[in-house]
Parts: sequence; structure tokens; C-alpha cells
Amino acid sequence: MDVKILMSGDQAVSVQMGDEISLEVNRKVLMLQEELKKHPVEGIREMVPTYASLMIHYRPEIIKLDKLIDEIYQRIDNMKDIAGSKKIVREVPILYGGETGPDLELCAQLENTTVEEIIRKHSAHDYYVYMLGFAPGHPYSARFEEPFSFKRRDTARVKIPAGSVVVQLNLSDLIPFEQPCGWNIIGSTPLTICDYKKEDPFLVHAGEWIRYIPVSKKEYEQIKRADEAGTYQVKVRVEE
Repeated sequence: MDVKILMSGDQAVSVQMGDEISLEVNRKVLMLQEELKKHPVEGIREMVPTYASLMIHYRPEIIKLDKLIDEIYQRIDNMKDIAGSKKIVREVPILYGGETGPDLELCAQLENTTVEEIIRKHSAHDYYVYMLGFAPGHPYSARFEEPFSFKRRDTARVKIPAGSVVVQLNLSDLIPFEQPCGWNIIGSTPLTICDYKKEDPFLVHAGEWIRYIPVSKKEYEQIKRADEAGTYQVKVRVEE
């Protein structure tokens, strides 16, 4: 395995597991993270998985860099392949179009198709969550079938609402907070994407999958009230 360990300041290293964005490379990143969770190294304080690397923050007063690198390579040698592990799919309701999806019709025009076909393509496949980034709980996810041809907008918006579902090419992200964004907004989810009042604040995690479930305006409002009350249970499918 071609692995590079790069210094990132004086308290972190970046373990590069490959040089491409792919399911295979990302799984290696998550394999290393899992191995370090099962067999922790004293002095590591945080791990952040990305598309192709694992950022490891450590305490240099507890473990020296050379020792840390040796420990990382030992964990790499002992990694277990998670490719055959169970697939966790979280069903995320989405209201398409209207005020919550102002770019839906434009996306249909760019794709030279109908709004209904955009919705079908977007909701017909599972999205793999490569990583969380940009904002806490913000999933970068992709589907591997029927990609769109359009990319991000020419001009980014200064801010878009929390809960927005944005797309470009084969990618689709959930926006956890009001924030700037240059992607196309096609809908919104009534679920809270990041909630620090919960022990586990994130709706989805790296290595999981998302399936978007179209809902009506009435269903959207009902789910939103239940989510705010803490009574809504996200549906989860576990596949072998």
C-alpha cells in the first residue's frame, strides 16, 4: 500500500492513503481510523477522515513524532478490510422545489429534462458519505449512478438556509447551518443535520450512505415538528 505521512504543523500529521477520490481509497482511510479506535495510541487526541487521508492530531508532550509514525504504520499493517462490512443507509426526507429548492427548475433546464426526472435521479440511488467537512456535520456524498452534467453555480450565494440539499454532477450535500454555498439548491430536509445537544450530534457519518425520500409539504412540516420535539426516528437500513 502506497502511504505517505505528512507533517501538518507541530501537532498533527496527515496520513495519505491514495491520490484519488474513490470508494476504495476512502475505505482505507476509514479502515485506519477504525484500527486506531480499536487499538488506540496514547497521545492521539483527534482523528479527522477526508476523501483520501486521515488527519491525526496528537500531543507532542506525550508522544514524539517518530514514535507516532511507527505506531501508525503498525496499525496500517494490521488493518482489517471493511469493504465487506454492513452498509448503513440513513433515509433522509426531502421536500423538492418551491421556496426550499429554488434551483430545481434551472437544474432541469441545464440537464435538458424535466423537474420530475431530476427528482427521480436524485432520489433513486444511495449516496456514499466520503467525509464531514466545511461545517460540522456537513456530509460530502456521492452517488455512482446517473450523474448530472451540470456543475456548481457561476456565482456563489452569500448564505443559504440550514437544511438545504445541494447538488452538482454526482454529488449531493446536506447544509447543516446557514452558510455560503455555490451549489444548486433543489430541496430541503426537515431534519436537524447537526445538533450539539445530542450525545451524537451528527445526522450521518463518514462511511455511511444516504437515501433521499421525497415528501409532500404537509409531510415536511409534520416531520419538522417531530424532529424539533425530539420524537422523530430516522429510518435506517442495514444491508449485508
